[in-house]
Amino acid sequence: MFKVSPSLLLCFMLGLLLHCEAHENKHNKIEFYELKRGNMHLNFTNYGATILSLRIPDKYGKIADVVLGYDSINAYKNDTSYFGALIGRVANRIGGAKFILGGKTYKLSANDHGNTLHGGTQGFSDVLWKVKSHKKHSHVTFTYHSFDGEQGFPGKLVVSVTYMFIGKNKLGVKMIAKPVDKATPVNLAQHTYWNLRGHNSGDILSHTVQIFASQITPVDNNLIPTGKLQSVKGTPYDFLEPKEVGSRIHKLPGLYDINYVLDKTPKLHFNKVAIVKDPVSGRKMELWSNQLGVQYYTSGMLNDTKGKDGAVYHKYAGIALETQGFPDSVNHLNFPSQIVNPGEVYKHYMIYRFTAS
Repeated sequence: MFKVSPSLLLCFMLGLLLHCEAHENKHNKIEFYELKRGNMHLNFTNYGATILSLRIPDKYGKIADVVLGYDSINAYKNDTSYFGALIGRVANRIGGAKFILGGKTYKLSANDHGNTLHGGTQGFSDVLWKVKSHKKHSHVTFTYHSFDGEQGFPGKLVVSVTYMFIGKNKLGVKMIAKPVDKATPVNLAQHTYWNLRGHNSGDILSHTVQIFASQITPVDNNLIPTGKLQSVKGTPYDFLEPKEVGSRIHKLPGLYDINYVLDKTPKLHFNKVAIVKDPVSGRKMELWSNQLGVQYYTSGMLNDTKGKDGAVYHKYAGIALETQGFPDSVNHLNFPSQIVNPGEVYKHYMIYRFTAS
C-alpha cells in the first residue's frame, strides 16, 4: 500500500518549488511545456493549464499516450469536453447559475441548461495562465489571477497549479487558491480523460475500476445534486470492489457521471480515491487526494470527436476521475462548504501512481 510520508506532505504544504528558478511568461501567448523522467513523458500548455499527453510503458515496455486530446490549440479553444484542463473557479455544476453569500445573490454565467458548468462560458480552462516555474525533469507551475466579477464570481482570486514528478512513477498535482478581497466559492478540478490502453485504442468498457466510496450525491434530471447522500450498495454505482466499467452501465441512462463521497482512508494523509486497470496493456493508475469527493465520468457525451494522431473518439473513449468538493455545495448547507475567505488558502492535492504488470 502506498503511503504519503510526512516529508512528502511537507513538500506539498510548504511548496516544493521554493528553491527553483522562477521565470514569468510575460508575452501572454500560448506556449508548450514538457516534463520527462524515466519512462514518464508529459506535455502541457498554458492554455487552460492543460495536460496534453502522458506517454508511459505497458507490461511489455511498449510506450503509448494514455490521455485523450487534440492536435491543435484551435481544437482546444472550441472544446466542450474539457480535455486535460484545469477547471475553475468552481468545477462541476451550480444549480440555477446563482448562489447567495453574505446576504447577496450572485448571478453567474449560465452555460448548461440554465446552470453553471465548470466555471461558466469562459472558466479557467479557457484562459491563458502564466508560467511561474518550469524544470523539465521536475515540475511546471502555472498561475492565474482571476478578477472580481469574472463569470459572476465575487472577489479577486490568485490561483496556481503545479504538476510535479514524485519519485520514478508518480505525478503530483498541487492546486492552490487565495482570495484577495472577498469571500468566494472555490472548487478546482483536473479534467483529464484516461484510456490506459492508449488514447486511440477504442473504449474503456473493459477497464476495471475500484472507487473507495460508499456513497454518492444523487442528482436530478439536470445533473444538479438533490442535497441527499445515497449508499452505493446494491446499485450500479458500487465500485467498492474492482469491476469492469461496462459490467452494469446498461442499467444507467447511458453513462456514469456522478460525484462519489470518498471514504476516509485510515492512517493515510490523503484519501485513497480510485484504482483503474486495463487488462490488455497491464497499465494501472492509482489515485490519492485530500478532497472529499470525486466525479466519475465515462465520457458518454463523446460522439465522433476528432482527436489527436488521427483518432476519432466515440462514446466511452475515456475515464475522467475529478477529485473535488461536492457539486453545487453553495446551494446546499448540509454539504461541506467550498467558501474560502481572504486570509484562508484553498489547497487541493492529487497523486497519481502509474505501473504496469
